[in-house]
Amino acid sequence: MQTLILHEFAASGNCYKIRLTAALLGLPIERREYDIMKGETRTANFLANVNANGRIPVLQIGDLFLPESNAACFYLADGTPLVPADRFDRADMLRWMFWEQYSHEPNVATLRFWHGWIGEANWTDAQRAMHPGKVAAGEAALKLMDEHLAARDWLVGESLSLADIALYAYTHVAEGGGFRLADTPNVQAWLGRIEAAPGYVPMDA
Repeated sequence: MQTLILHEFAASGNCYKIRLTAALLGLPIERREYDIMKGETRTANFLANVNANGRIPVLQIGDLFLPESNAACFYLADGTPLVPADRFDRADMLRWMFWEQYSHEPNVATLRFWHGWIGEANWTDAQRAMHPGKVAAGEAALKLMDEHLAARDWLVGESLSLADIALYAYTHVAEGGGFRLADTPNVQAWLGRIEAAPGYVPMDA
């Protein structure tokens, strides 16, 4: 495989899921850090040479650049046990990865960012108005996961897959956004199984 470079903000769950995928697969990956709070992904150089959308993560594969965290995870894991061989399970894995970006990340991750990086005292009127809805949607997402995991170890099939990695990234730090993981014991047990996987690395590694 060509040299892998991750353009990232290390505290981002979207960036972490790529590092975690690489670690679980034993793939070396170089890291280049950008401070999103200082606008370092909005510079002319970044926009011209890394991602015209001005966002991270971006996985650089040789001279190719792949934005979007779940696409980057899939690139790394395609052809490995992290992508189910069964056709339905593979599609179901993608379903959870799409759901993560549509129903989970916009609520759980957004509130973590609002609380941890912006600070409630600095919220705009729009953020204050959106907050209750995001809390409700995030709680609903975690509840759905907890119910799904009540009778199974993994989100899809019988082993760890990209579905688990994609949803682990922001779920395990959900309390930073004001959510209570104690209310979802099946999710907590699932987090422990992922953390016990060979090759696992924590977010702050």
